[in-house]
Amino acid sequence: MPPASRAPLGTAPFLSPVTRPSTVDLITVELRNAIYSGALRVGSPIREVEMSSQLGVSRGPFREAAQRLVQEGLLRSTPGRGLSVTTIGRDRIRPLYEARADVETSAARLAVERATDEQVAAVRSAHDELVAAGATQDARRVGDADLNVHWTLVAASGNPWLLRWMTTLIVEVRIASFSVSEEYVVRADAADSHAEIVERLEARDADGLVAAVRANLDDAVTRLLAPDEAGVETLEEPRPAPAPRLDPLDL
Repeated sequence: MPPASRAPLGTAPFLSPVTRPSTVDLITVELRNAIYSGALRVGSPIREVEMSSQLGVSRGPFREAAQRLVQEGLLRSTPGRGLSVTTIGRDRIRPLYEARADVETSAARLAVERATDEQVAAVRSAHDELVAAGATQDARRVGDADLNVHWTLVAASGNPWLLRWMTTLIVEVRIASFSVSEEYVVRADAADSHAEIVERLEARDADGLVAAVRANLDDAVTRLLAPDEAGVETLEEPRPAPAPRLDPLDL
């Protein structure tokens, strides 16, 4: 992710750009991205006065944006203690990935049927970015590119509900990674492990694509829950320290 937790709209973990995003929309995106990048660490409190001041917004829209993320499950509201970034422990990883599998395989079948050549090319381009990331041996860059391949596949389905759910699921996957380990871990051969996904989409092979997606997600669960059994070379980097502040929004 770029410095200060910002990333271009239209790439994971964001929804497609809206014509005229409101202040609440912009705050929601910024907070979601800060959680995704680790700038807001799992379990950390959300200090409304401090963070709204840093972003250069009033407390009303900040509070509304935070409540949106409570509804998504990315923030947790605890009576008497306020808001904090949620955590996703080992006991919730399998259900999380089951939800991912449902969304991604549904999107895969729709993409095979409906995706334009341009949308299929976008998935290939996302995989090319994953190949380039792998050459850097940068675990975070590989992880971002990995998730963006999946996000772009769901986007190719053309279904806005699936894309909305995937946007939240991708952030929850990152939260899970930060929750269960002090290191962020990805496959060193992530590009190779995603190649079949792209190839099956390009071949318009629905059953093959669904099987490739499921195999990829099953492997991810094994690496999170039983890394010694995964049997693949990995790249690691320490879990990020929390950022000291958020940058002001460009309103």
